[in-house]
Order: sequence, then C-alpha cells, then structure tokens
Amino acid sequence: MNGLSVIDLQEMMGQGAFSSRELCQETLSRIARLNIQGPELRAVIEENPDTLHIAAQLDKEREEKGLRSLLHGIPIVLKDNIDTADAMQTTAGSLALLGKPAQNDAHIVKRLRDAGAVVIAKANLSEWANFRSTKSSSGWSSRGGQCRNPYDLTRSPCGSSSGSAVSVAAGIVPLAVGTETDGSIICPASMNSIVGIKPTMGRVSRSGIIPIAFSQDTAGPMAVNVADAAILLDALSGYDTKDSMTERFFEVVKKGKLNQETLTYELKTKGLQGRKIGIPRHLCGFDPRVDRVFENHIRMMEKAGAIIVDDCTIPEVDSYDSAEMTILLYEFKHFLNSYLRERGDTINIHTLEELISFNSENSEKVMPHYGQELLIQAQEKGTLKEEEYLSARETCRIKAGEKGLQKVFEEHTVDALVIPSNGPAWKIDHVNGDRYTGGNSSSAAVSGYPSVTIPAGYVQGLPIGTTFIGKPFTEGKLLACAHALEQIYPVREEPKNY
Repeated sequence: MNGLSVIDLQEMMGQGAFSSRELCQETLSRIARLNIQGPELRAVIEENPDTLHIAAQLDKEREEKGLRSLLHGIPIVLKDNIDTADAMQTTAGSLALLGKPAQNDAHIVKRLRDAGAVVIAKANLSEWANFRSTKSSSGWSSRGGQCRNPYDLTRSPCGSSSGSAVSVAAGIVPLAVGTETDGSIICPASMNSIVGIKPTMGRVSRSGIIPIAFSQDTAGPMAVNVADAAILLDALSGYDTKDSMTERFFEVVKKGKLNQETLTYELKTKGLQGRKIGIPRHLCGFDPRVDRVFENHIRMMEKAGAIIVDDCTIPEVDSYDSAEMTILLYEFKHFLNSYLRERGDTINIHTLEELISFNSENSEKVMPHYGQELLIQAQEKGTLKEEEYLSARETCRIKAGEKGLQKVFEEHTVDALVIPSNGPAWKIDHVNGDRYTGGNSSSAAVSGYPSVTIPAGYVQGLPIGTTFIGKPFTEGKLLACAHALEQIYPVREEPKNY
C-alpha cells in the first residue's frame, strides 16, 4: 500500500481490495518496523490504541451509507502539538506536559474526524515547535528522541514538523498535518522530498493547537503529491468561532471570491499555461548545486506554458528578522499561558514560568543537549500592550507585507513567486545545533501569504524543494501550478536508506 495516492486507496477500498481496518493495520505495522526498530526514524511519538476499532466502524459506514469524503478511512498522523480528545496525549514533545489527554479536539481534528479520517498517531517534532533554544537540533524532543531524515539517517529532517514529514516520506502514512510559524512545514517537507502547504493565515483554525505566535501560526498538510495535499487542505479549511483570524476566510467565501472546491477542481486544468511566474533571483545563489536543480524547474515551467518574469526582487527581505523574533517572544508567553490554563487539570503546569522551572528541575532528561534560553527570554517580556511589541508588529506588517510581498505582486502582476525551498540537509549535531544551508520561508510566514513546496530534485541524494508563494487565499492557483509542474517533471524518489 506504500506509495498509493489517496484516490488510489479509495478506489481500491471501494473495489474490496482491502478495508480501512487492513490499511490501518499495515500502517501500524510500518510504524513498528521503522519507528524504533530498523532505521529508528522516530517519526511517531504515540499511536492511537483505538485505531482498528475506529477503522472498522468506518468500514461498516462505507458499506451502509457510502463515503463521507475522500478521506473516509484514510490514516493520518498529527503533529504532537495538536489536541486530540482521545487516548493520546498532546505534549509538544515535552515531558512537562505528560498527564491526561486534552478534553477537546482541536477544530481541525474535529473537521478531520467529520470527514472520516482515522487519526492513527501523533508525530514527533522539535520540542516546543523548535522554540526553546538557539542551539536546538531539529526533530529532537525529550519525549520522542531524535527524528531522522530517511534519505540519510545521519542528517536532519528539519523542523519543527519533522515527524509529520518523515512519516509521509517513509511511506508510514499517506497524509500528515504539521504546523508552521516560520519554515516548520516548508523546510521539513522539502528536506524529505514531499509536498507541504503553509496556508494563508486565517484559512485553517489554530484553536486547540499549542501556540508560538498568533500572528504567524498555522497548521497545514503534508503529502507525497499535490493532489493529496489539496484534498487534505480542503478538509482542514474552515471558519472557527474560537479563532478570530478565520473570519478572513469566512469573509472571502461569503463574498464569492473563493470557491471552496477550487483546490481540487483546478488540478484538472493546465495549471501553468499562461501563468506569470516571478523569480526572485536575489533569493537564489546560496548553493550552486541547488541553483542547478532550481533552473531545471524553471525550464520545465516554461515548457508547460508559464511566462517567466525574471528578477522579481522582494523588497525588505531580512530587514525584519529582529522584529519577527520580538513578536514571537511576546506572543509565545501570552498565548502559551492561555493555552496551558485552558488545559486545566489534564496537565501539571499552567504557566511559562512553571515550564521553565520544570525544565530546570529535570534538566538531565529535558535538556541533555541544549537549553531553554528562548523560553527565558519570552518570560522576561511584558504584555501585548508594550510599545516594543506593537512597534515590531507594525514593522513586520509593513516590511513583509505592504512593502514586501504585496508590493512585488502589484508591481509585476505575477500569479506566483517561485524560489528554492532549501539547501541540502545538514548533519545532526547535538553539540552545535542546526546549521541551516539555505532556504526561503520568512517572507510568506511573516506576511501570512500562502506557500507550497514540492520536490525539485536532489543534491548528492539529499532532497531539494521548490516553493510557490501566492497572494492571500490563492492556494487553488498555487496548487494548480505546482500540480502541473509535478506532472510534467516527476522527480520524487523513495528513500533507499532502510
């Protein structure tokens, strides 16, 4: 069943080739073979003990009533910062949050269950979504250990949605959900040769997800191909009264500016034909080997009918890094405290200050490789009324949005901007931490614009991705472009290191 698309799986289940229960049993068997045995990928942090019972119920429903959606009976892995009101815990990879399961499903989990998906496991991640230390190792958590890149087990899977990406890349599950604040979907997806979508801010609810920053956090799909990612994003998207940011999506739909069926419908068209694609050349050049891979993608887009608009410089890039970090520190403290209070007696800590104390008291288990200086810096910040915070928000709004991506889209009237997603994965290093080799996630992350990464090729066997960035709520257009490129230039190879 490894390598089959969601459509393939649904057709085969419909024909009686296998049931959802059998599909889920095979998934659990692959977890057993690959997660802490064999290559020891450590992509999964906890399995749902009710999986086979849930799948059997969905099989019965399929026979009696038909499909709820294309996700009916499909196993899916969720990053371990997404609340599930089942037998699994939600910990962000931290021993500090071990206790009882959350009392309520996150909004996106409810949507997935309503669509008939089987939430089969929680994925490992960079602890606290990689917001604990400047010396962190992507994919490591005190609860789950070190997640590893299936293309080279000595190299980083990138973070923080590392386990989600590796679960898909290794063929454990067809679909996974990650979260991103800045790069945590795009980087692990690209470094594990899969598709990742960082949606427009407001398309997908964040309620019930352990936060970093309200301004930038979002959940998003991870899949082997664009069509599967589009199917999953359709299921995740929707208005939530508990997340005011989703009012943006509600308003766009209400005004008729967005057809919610567009994501899968547009894949049937020639998505690159006549599309104007902008190339920000100033974001290339960090590795000539990556540039060669990227140039192949540009040539293929031209072959598929795209109009290449060269040298679309994105103004102000790298001018707001300090302001972005200021926002993250302030918002992490505020929104984490709120989340911890809402968890009530399901956990034993209820403030960032208590978390810092727990880590210090349990440093041998929690901090064997790196510390918690980002948590300490966040604790030192004041309220969201501080001038430092308000000024940083305005700086990022203007430089990343108004004078950044908004300006380049208006000046060049392009349908999408296309850039290299990443450099080759670096060696896992628990002494010095991550050593990024190049990448481009911040402009879309800080501005709230959507981005999609797809496999582009390999540098000495290590995956390289290409990212499409679009204007807000143009995911359908981006996915159509990405799908067209994927079809004309299918480069993805299965990992061979296990």
